[in-house]
Amino acid sequence: MTSSYRTAEAPVYEPVDVNGKTVLITGGTTGIGRATALLLAARGARVLIFGRHEQELEDTLQSCRQENGQAEIHGLTADSARKEDLEKVFAAVDSRLGGLDILINNAALAYQSIMDGKYEDWQYIVNTNLLGYMACAHEAVQRMKAAGGGHIVNIGSMSADVREKNSSVYVATKAAIQGFSEALRKEVNELGIKVTLIEPGAVGTDMQAATPPDQQREKAEKMEMLTAEDIAACVLYTISQPARCDVVNVQIRPHLQVI
Repeated sequence: MTSSYRTAEAPVYEPVDVNGKTVLITGGTTGIGRATALLLAARGARVLIFGRHEQELEDTLQSCRQENGQAEIHGLTADSARKEDLEKVFAAVDSRLGGLDILINNAALAYQSIMDGKYEDWQYIVNTNLLGYMACAHEAVQRMKAAGGGHIVNIGSMSADVREKNSSVYVATKAAIQGFSEALRKEVNELGIKVTLIEPGAVGTDMQAATPPDQQREKAEKMEMLTAEDIAACVLYTISQPARCDVVNVQIRPHLQVI
């Protein structure tokens, strides 16, 4: 039986191949950023990552090259909370990648309540988790606008909606990323630039400092926690959609996570 709404002229679904795409991943040396870098580089993307620590950077670059000797991956140490470091990052984007097709804003730090710490501590978290996203998006848009299109993926958190007790600082930054992503999409979609917000639930990464790696693996097996690779696969899905298709917001949580 022929569908009444499908005609011979209907466009065929053809996912976008990331092979050859230029990608910047902030916080690309650990957790979700690392898993995403390994996946996209293995698919032929030309990837640039940065993180704050040299050893984590070298470990990620070495792992990528061991798993796929043909992968093109570049890296540098930088702190997304520092303006001068981001200037260095985008100079590397221009010199090493020669442009930017995809930005994955991922660098973020965990923090608890305003009852903990002091002004300088909260300022650093806000500069990393929010201002760093904004600054990288600004630089990305300039390059994508000139190229006629691109894709910005912001890694947020379901904390923006759940708003856990004793997590007011972190929740504030992730709620801000949610609003920023929604408004930014309206500002740049006419330029051919897509914006996707991915909001994971509990993910087994270094941000789950209270849960040791062996317990994280056990929780993942029990479907109580996601893995970084799960979120990397979600990123790949969003950036592989045809130009006519915007994946605006994805909430992804462990099967047995109830909040």
